Amino acid sequence: MNVLLSVKPKYAELIKSGLKKYEFRRKFFKKTGRGKIYIYSTSPVKKIIGAFDASTIYEDLPPKIWNLFGEHSGLSEAEFFQYFKDCKTAFAIKITNLVIFQEPWDPSDYFLEFNPPQSYCYFNPLQKPLPFSKRLTAAQA
Repeated sequence: MNVLLSVKPKYAELIKSGLKKYEFRRKFFKKTGRGKIYIYSTSPVKKIIGAFDASTIYEDLPPKIWNLFGEHSGLSEAEFFQYFKDCKTAFAIKITNLVIFQEPWDPSDYFLEFNPPQSYCYFNPLQKPLPFSKRLTAAQA
């Protein structure tokens, strides 16, 4: 299971620096298992900047997640609780084996039509779409 997460550039930079050791989410992936989490840095960057292992994920009430991981979150307490406002469950993904790409990846190299995910989308970086000239039209198929 590989996932592409949308992350604001401010937080992507904190991940890159090592100050943000946990990524928080209100919703979690339906598919589970070992895989990579790819970081899509949103506008103005608009690139896939790196990846980390998706091996350790915590789920609990937001106050408990904050107490456990808030100091390594890269967030202020106010930012954290604003993000989890009206949520009963919080997820904390431990950022391990982080790799930052020397050259960020252009999402259009991996998606026929890329719309940044609201939260996440499943992603297979080994399966690139065919170049436009090689795609079949509906009439050819």
